[in-house]
Amino acid sequence: MKIVIMQRVVFSVFVFSSLAAMGSSATTKLVTYIFGDSLTDVGNNNFLQYSLAKSNYPWYGIDYSGGQATGRFTNGRTIGDIISAKLGIPSPPAYLSVSQNSDALLKGVNYASGGAGILNDTGLYFIQRLSFDDQINNFKRTKDVITARIGEAAAIKHFNDAMYFIGIGSNDYVNNFLQPFLADGQQYTHDEFVELLISTLDQQLSILYQLGARKMVFHGVGPLGCIPSQRVKSKTGQCLKRVNEWILEFNSKVQKLLNTLNHRLPNSKLIFADTYPLVLDLINNPTTYGNLKSYNQILKKQSFILSKFIHSSFNCYYLILTTNYMITQVLRFQIHLVAM
Repeated sequence: MKIVIMQRVVFSVFVFSSLAAMGSSATTKLVTYIFGDSLTDVGNNNFLQYSLAKSNYPWYGIDYSGGQATGRFTNGRTIGDIISAKLGIPSPPAYLSVSQNSDALLKGVNYASGGAGILNDTGLYFIQRLSFDDQINNFKRTKDVITARIGEAAAIKHFNDAMYFIGIGSNDYVNNFLQPFLADGQQYTHDEFVELLISTLDQQLSILYQLGARKMVFHGVGPLGCIPSQRVKSKTGQCLKRVNEWILEFNSKVQKLLNTLNHRLPNSKLIFADTYPLVLDLINNPTTYGNLKSYNQILKKQSFILSKFIHSSFNCYYLILTTNYMITQVLRFQIHLVAM
């Protein structure tokens, strides 16, 4: 296992070195638009007055620049922040923090919102959050503003050349289907629910394509059966096998959907970034990744792999990025796109 991890780290270093060698002239043209939930939110929910899904509390952001909470649901940077840094570009700002007349829109925007899901009903009890549909509508507004500013032809090229990072789906389980007091968990079997998610996601990704998105990276869902809010349902405190099986099924169907879209939509390049295996290995074999004594101690500290609910720390995000093959594939994919 250690040999495999080392190989992945070496490959990651090679990818990052290759990016650096390409020079600033290539990377300065790179633009990213980010969609997702609390795992990639960089502060949008801070601008939603009645949202109950916020992380603007002192213990968040302690390892971020300045040591203050920024709206990120972690102690430091998110995966989106880390990938941006490795690509040599600024991390896109929260959509709601940027003036709609600002040139900053041309450099990329983060639409992610804590509590968001593929389904509009997901996270209903957070009062306010930006669902994936909401985020896509905000992206359309961004496109309209940029088109008016630089012209239609330049705007088409801008959005076709940009990279789109999408990480969503966790809340559709944790804050929807797995909640016994919400309708979807009672109304649907899991087979029916996952088909609803995939058919909805199909429509949403197709709309993004119609709006100009061509190069999309979908970040798969991790082993939700192992997050504390699910483990407490087990008499022994172990991961819930059935929930993890559901997530594996969801991830598999998303991969098939992306393959289908790649064939259906001309010039589209959609890939799946699978972090499920590594996160599960972090949980099952924490000592492999450094001076961690046990997962239970990690949970008690709530400072490395998972918070008491669902969120990861910066250290965990960084390990996922630098050791996971699919994430490095994302970066290799981007090298190819920048070089085009």
